[in-house]
Amino acid sequence: MDVQNLFRLDGRTALVTGGSRGIGKMIAAGFIQSGAKVYISSRKADACFQTAEELGPNCVALPQDVSTVAGCKALRDQYAAEVGKLDILVNNAGAAWGEPFEQFPEKGWDKVMDLNVKSPFFLTQAFHELLKAAASPERPAKVINITSIDGQRLNPWETYSYHASKSALIYLTKRIAARLVQDHINVTSIAPGAFASEMNRAARDHGQEVARGIPSKRIGSQEDMAGAAIYLASRAGDYVVGETITVDGGLVHAAVGTSIDA
Repeated sequence: MDVQNLFRLDGRTALVTGGSRGIGKMIAAGFIQSGAKVYISSRKADACFQTAEELGPNCVALPQDVSTVAGCKALRDQYAAEVGKLDILVNNAGAAWGEPFEQFPEKGWDKVMDLNVKSPFFLTQAFHELLKAAASPERPAKVINITSIDGQRLNPWETYSYHASKSALIYLTKRIAARLVQDHINVTSIAPGAFASEMNRAARDHGQEVARGIPSKRIGSQEDMAGAAIYLASRAGDYVVGETITVDGGLVHAAVGTSIDA
């Protein structure tokens, strides 16, 4: 048993959407420190290039808007022009929308569902051949969808399309996993709880207050998120298929009568 290299990603390539900030950036940084070459994509080109420069020579910026099928294919073409295969795809780009039920708009539904559900499907479809090129029974390729604990339980906010989208992505993960395992591609998801990010401003700006409602009594750290992603991406996670790993300090499975936004 080669425990020393169990969590290493040496020689592998990864693509992380929404990789310029927040959870995507945490995952990208962890992959790089584990030996991978990481390509990050985000809609905002300046932020994408700035993060790539910050993370070092093993991080490459590929700015792209993946909210449309055309954007997913364009990102595939950008990546394929540089690399002939892909070991790890992290579908992290996402959006949220909160508004009272009576006023909740169609654009708040469509924007969130398109980016959080449609894009992971069509981006995985677009990269299917590149993932197959990297995959083997001995070393499967990986697709990791970033879902949310809001797909597993309610938060206090009126985020209707966000709740629906993350629940859908958890089950879409299972459905795609059942198909792609035939090609030696393992599909899984991570459901984060409270991590400081632009999307979770409560955890970012009021971390101590949020932590009081979490069984572990703290919000998530960079190491917590990177560790879960590295596990699934590396040899350590090669026998995990279709599963959603909840990374939330116990909020979903160990909290009693508590609800905290994540």
